[in-house]
Amino acid sequence: MQSILFVCLGNICRSPIAEGVARRLIEQRGHNIVVDSAGTGNWHVGETPCEHSVAVARNHDVDISQLRARQVKKADFTTFDLIVALDQSNYRDLKALGCQNLVKLGDYGHGGADVPDPYFFDGFEGFENVYTMIESCVKELLNR
Repeated sequence: MQSILFVCLGNICRSPIAEGVARRLIEQRGHNIVVDSAGTGNWHVGETPCEHSVAVARNHDVDISQLRARQVKKADFTTFDLIVALDQSNYRDLKALGCQNLVKLGDYGHGGADVPDPYFFDGFEGFENVYTMIESCVKELLNR
């Protein structure tokens, strides 16, 4: 595997965390894998990750503050070896666009569970829980 694209809905919370965690682990392990993230929606294009995502990543020594949201495009399906959807809804949307090289992040150590959108939790704790799940799944993904 030479390249991975993590995809969530808006590319401002879950997928940037996954990208940041993957970058850190890839660097620590000395792998040569290109990593990026994108969203299925276009309403946050050009924005930085949300403040809580930046903070929770920073608390774990991961800097995602320089990332910018972008929308997934069909060319990504051939550019990246693996497209990783953060939940079933994104998985379905990507399949509908014709993506073949697609997996769900929760399939790696979490029995196929969706990585929940932290905006549906009250306060910062939801972001911490999502970070923990993403980190364990990305570790498992990179171990395969």
